[in-house]
Amino acid sequence: MKSEPDVYSIANLKFDKFSIWDGVRNYQARNFMREMSLGDLVFFYHSNTKVPGIVGLMRVVDIHVTDPTQFDLNSEYYDAKSAFDAPRWQTVKVEFVEEFAKLISLDELKQKFSADEILVVRKGNRLSVMPISEGAVEKILKMR
Repeated sequence: MKSEPDVYSIANLKFDKFSIWDGVRNYQARNFMREMSLGDLVFFYHSNTKVPGIVGLMRVVDIHVTDPTQFDLNSEYYDAKSAFDAPRWQTVKVEFVEEFAKLISLDELKQKFSADEILVVRKGNRLSVMPISEGAVEKILKMR
């Protein structure tokens, strides 16, 4: 799961301990979150920064959470087409697990993985939530 560090960083999650992953407004990314299960481990990726990459680990502690920002008129994520009885946007709640001692950069990921293993290395991929193959998870965990 990606976030810009000036919007919400691994340090924010470490301080907060828990957070909902709100503001996702891409259907494919939303659908990937719908497939998540309680207890799933998730890599925290800092995007749109000088050196983008994986900075830590979090765990899914609640699933199928209605994203409240879709109903907030003052939110940049407000969705006038979403209804309280049929919300368009669901999310998950995550908890902080670990901040890595060193960032695993996008360049490192591109050297070690194919786009079939981790979508973030695919040119032009802008999704904020993406699945990763089980084999890639083990390799990334050994890189930290």
